[in-house]
Amino acid sequence: MSVDRDQVLRAAAGLLTRKPTASMDEIAKTAGIGRATLHRHFSGRDALVRALENHGIERLGRALDEARPEEGDAADAVRRMVACIEPVAGIIAFLYGENQLYEGGMNEGWNRLDARITGLFRRGQEEGAFRLDLSPAWLTEALYGLVASGAWAVQDGRVAARDISHMVSELLLGGALRRRMEP
Repeated sequence: MSVDRDQVLRAAAGLLTRKPTASMDEIAKTAGIGRATLHRHFSGRDALVRALENHGIERLGRALDEARPEEGDAADAVRRMVACIEPVAGIIAFLYGENQLYEGGMNEGWNRLDARITGLFRRGQEEGAFRLDLSPAWLTEALYGLVASGAWAVQDGRVAARDISHMVSELLLGGALRRRMEP
């Protein structure tokens, strides 16, 4: 029987976003394969998590391509970006919480994604839309944190899935937008 590696990664991502402590047995069962088959493809949980990291980076990259953060009004670009990221929020939430990913350095894929997102916040500052006292790197981290928190809130039933993009983008922009001083 041929195993579709992408299908296994999608199944693992789906389970681990809901249950980050799931065992390899649970992951195999969710993917519809045996534990031995899972281990033939991923030598252990660390290897699976690394593969999920690459999977998440790829999906987030496609979401950014769709959002076109380099185009248009910076605040509108943030809203587009959050809306396009929302379908991958669960895997981002899982990866955001995986401390083991950063032992031994960052994956270059994250650096490329961070540069695109940070570039949007920098552009917004240069255009006068975003506050200058919040660094673009900090706004990028805040975005990841809010997206992860939103995914967890939806997962736990505390927030409706249809509302999360609006809530994340408006909370982030509420803190990031420059306020015009009254005369």
